[in-house]
Amino acid sequence: MMIDKLAEIAWESWLVLGQMGPYLLFGFLMAGLLSVCISPQWVERHLGHRGFGPVLKASLFGVPLPLCSCSVIPVSASIHRHGASRAATSAFLLSTPQTGVDSIAVTYALLGWVFAVFRPVVALLTGLFGGYLVQLFDRKDGTADSDQPKAAACTEACCERAGTRNLVVRALLYGLVTLPRDIGVALLVGVLIAGAMAVLVPEGRLAAYIGGGIGSILLMMAAGVPVYVCATASVPIAAGAMHMGASPGAALAFLIAGPATNAATFTTIWKLLGRRTAALYLITVAASAIAAGLLLDWMITTVQAKVPQLGSHVHEAPGVEWMTHAAAVTLLAVVAYSYAAGWWQRAKSHSAPQEAADAETPPPAERVELSVRGMTCGHCAETVRRALAECGGVRSAEVDLAGGRAVVTGDRFDTQQLLAAVGSLGYVASLHKEGTP
Repeated sequence: MMIDKLAEIAWESWLVLGQMGPYLLFGFLMAGLLSVCISPQWVERHLGHRGFGPVLKASLFGVPLPLCSCSVIPVSASIHRHGASRAATSAFLLSTPQTGVDSIAVTYALLGWVFAVFRPVVALLTGLFGGYLVQLFDRKDGTADSDQPKAAACTEACCERAGTRNLVVRALLYGLVTLPRDIGVALLVGVLIAGAMAVLVPEGRLAAYIGGGIGSILLMMAAGVPVYVCATASVPIAAGAMHMGASPGAALAFLIAGPATNAATFTTIWKLLGRRTAALYLITVAASAIAAGLLLDWMITTVQAKVPQLGSHVHEAPGVEWMTHAAAVTLLAVVAYSYAAGWWQRAKSHSAPQEAADAETPPPAERVELSVRGMTCGHCAETVRRALAECGGVRSAEVDLAGGRAVVTGDRFDTQQLLAAVGSLGYVASLHKEGTP
Protein backbone atom coordinates (compact mmCIF):
# COMPACT_ATOMS: atom_id res chain seq x y z
CA MET A 1 0.00 0.00 0.00
CA MET A 2 2.78 2.43 0.90
CA ILE A 3 4.65 1.66 -2.33
CA ASP A 4 1.45 2.21 -4.34
CA LYS A 5 0.89 5.59 -2.68
CA LEU A 6 4.47 6.66 -3.34
CA ALA A 7 4.09 5.61 -6.97
CA GLU A 8 0.90 7.66 -7.27
CA ILE A 9 2.59 10.69 -5.72
CA ALA A 10 5.52 10.31 -8.12
CA TRP A 11 3.15 10.06 -11.09
CA GLU A 12 1.08 13.08 -10.05
CA SER A 13 4.26 15.09 -9.45
CA TRP A 14 5.59 14.06 -12.85
CA LEU A 15 2.42 15.27 -14.55
CA VAL A 16 2.52 18.60 -12.70
CA LEU A 17 6.14 18.98 -13.79
CA GLY A 18 5.17 18.24 -17.38
CA GLN A 19 2.32 20.72 -17.28
CA MET A 20 4.67 23.41 -15.96
CA GLY A 21 7.53 22.51 -18.30
CA PRO A 22 6.82 24.46 -21.51
CA TYR A 23 5.73 27.60 -19.66
CA LEU A 24 8.58 27.51 -17.16
CA LEU A 25 11.18 27.01 -19.88
CA PHE A 26 9.72 30.00 -21.71
CA GLY A 27 9.83 31.94 -18.44
CA PHE A 28 13.49 31.00 -17.95
CA LEU A 29 14.35 32.35 -21.40
CA MET A 30 12.43 35.58 -20.77
CA ALA A 31 14.16 35.95 -17.40
CA GLY A 32 17.51 35.57 -19.14
CA LEU A 33 16.54 38.30 -21.57
CA LEU A 34 15.53 40.58 -18.69
CA SER A 35 18.82 39.89 -16.93
CA VAL A 36 20.77 41.51 -19.77
CA CYS A 37 18.24 44.26 -20.48
CA ILE A 38 17.63 45.39 -16.89
CA SER A 39 20.80 45.50 -14.79
CA PRO A 40 20.96 46.47 -11.10
CA GLN A 41 22.89 49.59 -12.11
CA TRP A 42 20.08 50.61 -14.47
CA VAL A 43 17.47 50.08 -11.76
CA GLU A 44 19.48 52.13 -9.26
CA ARG A 45 19.65 55.12 -11.58
CA HIS A 46 15.86 55.37 -11.63
CA LEU A 47 15.03 54.94 -7.95
CA GLY A 48 16.60 57.95 -6.24
CA HIS A 49 14.86 61.11 -5.03
CA ARG A 50 11.54 61.57 -3.30
CA GLY A 51 8.11 61.57 -4.85
CA PHE A 52 5.74 59.08 -6.42
CA GLY A 53 7.83 58.50 -9.56
CA PRO A 54 10.58 56.35 -7.98
CA VAL A 55 7.95 54.33 -6.08
CA LEU A 56 6.07 53.63 -9.30
CA LYS A 57 9.27 52.67 -11.11
CA ALA A 58 10.39 50.41 -8.27
CA SER A 59 7.05 48.58 -8.29
CA LEU A 60 7.08 48.24 -12.08
CA PHE A 61 10.69 47.03 -12.19
CA GLY A 62 9.98 44.47 -9.47
CA VAL A 63 7.05 42.71 -11.15
CA PRO A 64 8.90 40.94 -14.02
CA LEU A 65 12.27 40.45 -12.30
CA PRO A 66 12.86 36.80 -11.29
CA LEU A 67 14.11 37.57 -7.78
CA CYS A 68 12.82 35.34 -4.98
CA SER A 69 12.36 36.24 -1.31
CA CYS A 70 16.03 35.54 -0.55
CA SER A 71 17.72 37.17 -3.52
CA VAL A 72 15.59 40.33 -3.39
CA ILE A 73 17.13 41.23 0.00
CA PRO A 74 20.71 41.99 -1.15
CA VAL A 75 19.48 43.64 -4.36
CA SER A 76 17.20 45.93 -2.34
CA ALA A 77 20.00 46.70 0.10
CA SER A 78 22.23 47.57 -2.84
CA ILE A 79 19.75 49.95 -4.48
CA HIS A 80 19.18 51.65 -1.10
CA ARG A 81 22.94 51.89 -0.60
CA HIS A 82 23.23 53.57 -3.99
CA GLY A 83 20.68 56.27 -3.22
CA ALA A 84 17.18 54.80 -3.54
CA SER A 85 14.68 56.24 -1.06
CA ARG A 86 13.13 54.20 1.73
CA ALA A 87 9.80 54.36 -0.09
CA ALA A 88 11.24 53.14 -3.40
CA THR A 89 13.24 50.39 -1.68
CA SER A 90 10.14 49.23 0.20
CA ALA A 91 8.09 49.20 -3.01
CA PHE A 92 10.75 47.09 -4.70
CA LEU A 93 10.86 44.70 -1.72
CA LEU A 94 7.08 44.29 -1.84
CA SER A 95 6.44 43.80 -5.55
CA THR A 96 9.50 41.78 -6.56
CA PRO A 97 9.28 38.50 -4.57
CA GLN A 98 5.56 38.04 -5.25
CA THR A 99 6.00 37.41 -8.94
CA GLY A 100 8.40 37.27 -11.88
CA VAL A 101 8.28 36.40 -15.53
CA ASP A 102 8.96 32.73 -14.76
CA SER A 103 6.35 32.51 -12.00
CA ILE A 104 3.76 34.23 -14.21
CA ALA A 105 4.30 31.55 -16.85
CA VAL A 106 3.90 28.77 -14.26
CA THR A 107 0.82 30.49 -12.79
CA TYR A 108 -0.81 30.43 -16.22
CA ALA A 109 0.05 26.75 -16.66
CA LEU A 110 -1.35 25.56 -13.31
CA LEU A 111 -3.96 28.14 -12.28
CA GLY A 112 -5.23 29.72 -15.47
CA TRP A 113 -5.19 33.12 -17.13
CA VAL A 114 -7.18 34.91 -14.42
CA PHE A 115 -4.49 34.18 -11.83
CA ALA A 116 -1.75 34.94 -14.36
CA VAL A 117 -3.18 38.44 -14.89
CA PHE A 118 -4.42 39.12 -11.36
CA ARG A 119 -1.21 38.12 -9.58
CA PRO A 120 1.22 40.63 -11.19
CA VAL A 121 -1.40 43.39 -10.93
CA VAL A 122 -1.69 42.73 -7.19
CA ALA A 123 2.11 42.72 -6.85
CA LEU A 124 2.29 46.12 -8.57
CA LEU A 125 -0.47 47.61 -6.41
CA THR A 126 1.10 46.16 -3.26
CA GLY A 127 4.39 47.88 -4.06
CA LEU A 128 2.65 51.18 -4.77
CA PHE A 129 0.57 51.01 -1.58
CA GLY A 130 3.51 50.05 0.63
CA GLY A 131 5.85 52.61 -0.92
CA TYR A 132 3.29 55.36 -0.47
CA LEU A 133 2.73 54.39 3.17
CA VAL A 134 6.46 54.56 3.86
CA GLN A 135 6.74 57.91 2.11
CA LEU A 136 3.78 59.23 4.10
CA PHE A 137 4.64 57.94 7.58
CA ASP A 138 8.41 57.41 7.58
CA ARG A 139 9.98 60.77 6.84
CA LYS A 140 13.40 60.25 8.42
CA ASP A 141 15.01 61.11 5.13
CA GLY A 142 14.28 60.99 1.45
CA THR A 143 17.06 58.75 0.23
CA ALA A 144 19.59 56.43 1.77
CA ASP A 145 20.47 56.76 5.43
CA SER A 146 22.72 59.71 6.19
CA ASP A 147 25.18 57.49 8.03
CA GLN A 148 25.45 55.17 5.05
CA PRO A 149 27.22 57.08 2.25
CA LYS A 150 26.61 56.09 -1.32
CA ALA A 151 29.29 53.97 -2.89
CA ALA A 152 31.26 55.47 -5.70
CA ALA A 153 30.67 53.97 -9.10
CA CYS A 154 33.23 51.33 -9.93
CA THR A 155 35.09 51.89 -13.19
CA GLU A 156 37.52 48.99 -12.90
CA ALA A 157 37.44 46.11 -15.34
CA CYS A 158 36.03 43.83 -12.65
CA CYS A 159 32.74 45.75 -12.78
CA GLU A 160 32.50 45.29 -16.53
CA ARG A 161 32.48 41.50 -16.49
CA ALA A 162 29.06 41.38 -18.14
CA GLY A 163 30.46 42.98 -21.27
CA THR A 164 32.99 40.21 -21.82
CA ARG A 165 30.32 37.86 -23.18
CA ASN A 166 27.83 38.11 -26.01
CA LEU A 167 24.38 39.29 -24.90
CA VAL A 168 22.71 36.11 -26.14
CA VAL A 169 25.24 33.94 -24.29
CA ARG A 170 24.74 35.91 -21.08
CA ALA A 171 20.95 35.63 -21.39
CA LEU A 172 21.11 31.87 -21.95
CA LEU A 173 23.57 31.37 -19.11
CA TYR A 174 21.32 33.21 -16.70
CA GLY A 175 18.03 31.75 -17.95
CA LEU A 176 19.15 28.13 -18.33
CA VAL A 177 21.93 27.85 -15.73
CA THR A 178 21.88 30.48 -12.97
CA LEU A 179 18.11 30.80 -12.45
CA PRO A 180 17.30 27.06 -12.56
CA ARG A 181 20.15 26.43 -10.10
CA ASP A 182 18.78 29.11 -7.75
CA ILE A 183 15.20 27.80 -7.63
CA GLY A 184 15.60 24.17 -8.76
CA VAL A 185 15.44 22.45 -5.37
CA ALA A 186 12.60 24.62 -4.08
CA LEU A 187 10.70 24.08 -7.33
CA LEU A 188 11.00 20.29 -7.20
CA VAL A 189 9.99 20.25 -3.53
CA GLY A 190 6.91 22.31 -4.39
CA VAL A 191 6.02 19.88 -7.19
CA LEU A 192 6.34 16.90 -4.81
CA ILE A 193 4.14 18.65 -2.25
CA ALA A 194 1.52 19.28 -4.92
CA GLY A 195 1.65 15.64 -5.96
CA ALA A 196 1.27 14.48 -2.37
CA MET A 197 -1.69 16.82 -1.84
CA ALA A 198 -3.44 15.43 -4.92
CA VAL A 199 -3.00 11.82 -3.79
CA LEU A 200 -3.33 11.95 0.00
CA VAL A 201 -6.16 14.48 0.39
CA PRO A 202 -9.46 13.89 -1.48
CA GLU A 203 -10.59 16.72 -3.70
CA GLY A 204 -12.52 19.38 -1.78
CA ARG A 205 -11.92 17.72 1.60
CA LEU A 206 -10.86 20.99 3.31
CA ALA A 207 -13.39 23.26 1.62
CA ALA A 208 -15.21 23.80 4.91
CA TYR A 209 -12.07 25.41 6.36
CA ILE A 210 -10.41 27.17 3.42
CA GLY A 211 -13.23 27.34 0.90
CA GLY A 212 -13.88 31.06 1.11
CA GLY A 213 -14.25 34.08 3.34
CA ILE A 214 -11.80 36.03 5.41
CA GLY A 215 -11.19 33.09 7.75
CA SER A 216 -9.88 30.89 4.94
CA ILE A 217 -7.70 33.74 3.69
CA LEU A 218 -6.19 34.23 7.13
CA LEU A 219 -5.53 30.48 7.44
CA MET A 220 -3.72 30.36 4.10
CA MET A 221 -1.76 33.48 4.99
CA ALA A 222 -0.72 31.87 8.26
CA ALA A 223 0.40 28.81 6.32
CA GLY A 224 2.42 30.92 3.91
CA VAL A 225 4.28 33.12 6.41
CA PRO A 226 6.65 30.45 7.82
CA VAL A 227 7.18 28.78 4.42
CA TYR A 228 10.45 29.98 2.88
CA VAL A 229 9.36 29.52 -0.74
CA CYS A 230 9.93 31.49 -3.93
CA ALA A 231 7.20 32.83 -6.19
CA THR A 232 7.57 30.02 -8.74
CA ALA A 233 7.77 27.14 -6.26
CA SER A 234 4.69 28.42 -4.40
CA VAL A 235 2.43 27.95 -7.45
CA PRO A 236 2.17 24.13 -7.41
CA ILE A 237 1.55 24.26 -3.65
CA ALA A 238 -1.28 26.75 -4.22
CA ALA A 239 -2.69 24.48 -6.93
CA GLY A 240 -2.60 21.58 -4.48
CA ALA A 241 -4.39 23.69 -1.87
CA MET A 242 -7.14 24.45 -4.40
CA HIS A 243 -7.46 20.73 -5.08
CA MET A 244 -8.11 20.25 -1.36
CA GLY A 245 -10.82 22.91 -1.38
CA ALA A 246 -9.13 26.30 -1.01
CA SER A 247 -10.92 29.18 -2.70
CA PRO A 248 -9.06 31.14 -5.39
CA GLY A 249 -8.78 34.09 -2.99
CA ALA A 250 -7.28 31.95 -0.24
CA ALA A 251 -4.77 30.48 -2.70
CA LEU A 252 -3.88 34.00 -3.83
CA ALA A 253 -3.32 35.07 -0.21
CA PHE A 254 -0.83 32.19 0.13
CA LEU A 255 0.93 33.29 -3.08
CA ILE A 256 1.28 36.81 -1.67
CA ALA A 257 2.22 36.03 1.93
CA GLY A 258 4.52 33.07 1.23
CA PRO A 259 7.15 34.71 -1.01
CA ALA A 260 6.87 38.18 0.55
CA THR A 261 7.27 37.30 4.24
CA ASN A 262 9.98 35.39 6.04
CA ALA A 263 12.23 36.01 9.01
CA ALA A 264 15.28 36.92 6.91
CA THR A 265 13.39 39.55 4.92
CA PHE A 266 11.83 41.14 8.01
CA THR A 267 15.05 41.32 10.03
CA THR A 268 16.92 42.81 7.07
CA ILE A 269 14.25 45.45 6.53
CA TRP A 270 14.34 46.24 10.26
CA LYS A 271 18.11 46.70 10.13
CA LEU A 272 18.32 48.44 6.77
CA LEU A 273 15.24 50.68 6.73
CA GLY A 274 14.20 50.90 10.38
CA ARG A 275 11.47 49.45 12.55
CA ARG A 276 8.75 51.80 11.33
CA THR A 277 9.31 50.80 7.71
CA ALA A 278 9.42 47.14 8.75
CA ALA A 279 6.05 47.50 10.50
CA LEU A 280 4.58 49.25 7.45
CA TYR A 281 5.92 46.43 5.27
CA LEU A 282 4.06 43.77 7.29
CA ILE A 283 0.89 45.86 7.36
CA THR A 284 1.04 46.21 3.58
CA VAL A 285 1.52 42.50 2.96
CA ALA A 286 -1.35 41.54 5.28
CA ALA A 287 -3.74 44.18 3.94
CA SER A 288 -2.92 43.34 0.32
CA ALA A 289 -3.36 39.60 0.81
CA ILE A 290 -6.72 40.02 2.53
CA ALA A 291 -8.07 42.63 0.11
CA ALA A 292 -6.85 40.84 -3.02
CA GLY A 293 -8.14 37.47 -1.78
CA LEU A 294 -11.61 38.81 -1.02
CA LEU A 295 -11.72 40.68 -4.34
CA LEU A 296 -10.74 37.60 -6.35
CA ASP A 297 -13.32 35.41 -4.59
CA TRP A 298 -15.97 38.04 -5.27
CA MET A 299 -14.98 38.26 -8.93
CA ILE A 300 -15.03 34.48 -9.37
CA THR A 301 -18.44 34.22 -7.71
CA THR A 302 -19.89 37.15 -9.67
CA VAL A 303 -18.67 36.18 -13.14
CA GLN A 304 -18.39 32.41 -12.69
CA ALA A 305 -19.95 31.70 -16.05
CA LYS A 306 -17.38 33.83 -17.88
CA VAL A 307 -14.27 32.61 -16.05
CA PRO A 308 -12.61 29.34 -17.09
CA GLN A 309 -12.30 26.68 -14.44
CA LEU A 310 -9.41 27.62 -12.18
CA GLY A 311 -6.93 25.24 -10.68
CA SER A 312 -7.65 22.46 -13.14
CA HIS A 313 -4.73 20.16 -13.89
CA VAL A 314 -3.79 18.46 -17.12
CA HIS A 315 -3.50 15.13 -15.29
CA GLU A 316 -7.22 15.24 -14.57
CA ALA A 317 -7.89 14.75 -18.29
CA PRO A 318 -8.38 11.21 -19.59
CA GLY A 319 -5.25 11.21 -21.74
CA VAL A 320 -1.76 12.61 -21.42
CA GLU A 321 0.05 13.91 -24.48
CA TRP A 322 3.60 12.81 -25.18
CA MET A 323 4.63 16.46 -25.06
CA THR A 324 3.87 16.51 -21.34
CA HIS A 325 6.50 13.84 -20.77
CA ALA A 326 8.95 15.55 -23.11
CA ALA A 327 8.49 18.83 -21.27
CA ALA A 328 9.08 17.17 -17.89
CA VAL A 329 12.24 15.46 -19.16
CA THR A 330 13.52 18.71 -20.68
CA LEU A 331 12.86 20.69 -17.51
CA LEU A 332 14.63 18.10 -15.35
CA ALA A 333 17.54 18.08 -17.80
CA VAL A 334 17.86 21.87 -17.58
CA VAL A 335 17.83 21.81 -13.76
CA ALA A 336 20.34 18.94 -13.66
CA TYR A 337 22.63 20.71 -16.13
CA SER A 338 22.47 23.93 -14.10
CA TYR A 339 23.74 22.14 -11.00
CA ALA A 340 26.38 20.23 -12.97
CA ALA A 341 27.61 23.50 -14.49
CA GLY A 342 27.83 24.98 -10.99
CA TRP A 343 29.91 22.07 -9.73
CA TRP A 344 32.22 22.31 -12.76
CA GLN A 345 32.62 26.06 -12.24
CA ARG A 346 33.53 25.57 -8.57
CA ALA A 347 36.05 22.87 -9.48
CA LYS A 348 37.58 25.17 -12.07
CA SER A 349 37.82 28.05 -9.60
CA HIS A 350 39.56 25.81 -7.03
CA SER A 351 42.17 24.80 -9.61
CA ALA A 352 42.78 28.40 -10.76
CA PRO A 353 45.28 29.31 -7.99
CA GLN A 354 47.48 26.32 -8.84
CA GLU A 355 47.34 27.13 -12.56
CA ALA A 356 48.38 30.69 -11.80
CA ALA A 357 51.31 29.46 -9.73
CA ASP A 358 52.40 27.10 -12.51
CA ALA A 359 52.38 30.01 -14.95
CA GLU A 360 54.55 32.00 -12.54
CA THR A 361 52.11 34.91 -12.55
CA PRO A 362 53.29 37.52 -10.06
CA PRO A 363 50.97 37.74 -7.05
CA PRO A 364 48.78 40.82 -6.60
CA ALA A 365 49.89 43.60 -4.30
CA GLU A 366 47.26 42.67 -1.70
CA ARG A 367 44.88 39.77 -1.30
CA VAL A 368 42.30 39.04 1.38
CA GLU A 369 39.82 36.20 1.76
CA LEU A 370 36.50 36.72 3.52
CA SER A 371 33.98 34.28 4.94
CA VAL A 372 30.42 35.35 4.05
CA ARG A 373 27.41 33.74 5.72
CA GLY A 374 23.84 34.06 4.45
CA MET A 375 24.21 33.83 0.66
CA THR A 376 21.62 31.51 -0.86
CA CYS A 377 21.63 32.05 -4.63
CA GLY A 378 23.50 33.52 -7.58
CA HIS A 379 21.92 36.93 -7.08
CA CYS A 380 23.31 37.02 -3.55
CA ALA A 381 26.81 36.18 -4.75
CA GLU A 382 26.74 38.73 -7.57
CA THR A 383 25.47 41.49 -5.27
CA VAL A 384 28.25 40.76 -2.76
CA ARG A 385 30.82 40.74 -5.56
CA ARG A 386 29.63 44.10 -6.84
CA ALA A 387 29.63 45.68 -3.37
CA LEU A 388 33.20 44.53 -2.81
CA ALA A 389 34.33 45.67 -6.25
CA GLU A 390 33.04 49.19 -5.54
CA CYS A 391 35.28 49.61 -2.48
CA GLY A 392 38.31 51.81 -2.91
CA GLY A 393 41.53 50.13 -4.02
CA VAL A 394 39.88 46.90 -5.14
CA ARG A 395 41.07 45.49 -8.44
CA SER A 396 38.93 42.37 -8.52
CA ALA A 397 36.47 40.47 -6.35
CA GLU A 398 35.38 36.88 -6.77
CA VAL A 399 32.66 35.18 -4.70
CA ASP A 400 32.28 31.44 -4.16
CA LEU A 401 28.60 30.87 -3.31
CA ALA A 402 28.94 27.22 -2.33
CA GLY A 403 32.00 27.80 -0.18
CA GLY A 404 30.68 31.00 1.38
CA ARG A 405 33.89 32.87 0.59
CA ALA A 406 35.01 35.99 -1.24
CA VAL A 407 38.52 36.75 -2.52
CA VAL A 408 39.49 40.40 -2.99
CA THR A 409 42.68 41.66 -4.62
CA GLY A 410 43.90 45.21 -5.05
CA ASP A 411 46.12 47.95 -3.66
CA ARG A 412 45.76 49.62 -0.26
CA PHE A 413 42.12 48.73 0.25
CA ASP A 414 40.50 48.96 3.67
CA THR A 415 39.53 45.54 5.02
CA GLN A 416 37.02 47.05 7.42
CA GLN A 417 35.35 48.80 4.51
CA LEU A 418 35.04 45.46 2.75
CA LEU A 419 33.40 43.89 5.80
CA ALA A 420 31.07 46.87 6.19
CA ALA A 421 30.06 46.72 2.51
CA VAL A 422 29.05 43.07 2.83
CA GLY A 423 27.35 43.72 6.16
CA SER A 424 25.26 46.52 4.65
CA LEU A 425 23.64 43.91 2.39
CA GLY A 426 22.41 41.88 5.35
CA TYR A 427 25.14 39.21 5.42
CA VAL A 428 27.70 38.34 8.07
CA ALA A 429 31.29 38.75 6.88
CA SER A 430 34.57 38.04 8.61
CA LEU A 431 38.20 37.50 7.68
CA HIS A 432 38.69 33.90 6.59
CA LYS A 433 41.06 31.96 8.81
CA GLU A 434 43.31 29.30 7.38
CA GLY A 435 42.17 25.81 8.25
CA THR A 436 38.52 26.71 8.64
CA PRO A 437 36.03 25.06 6.26
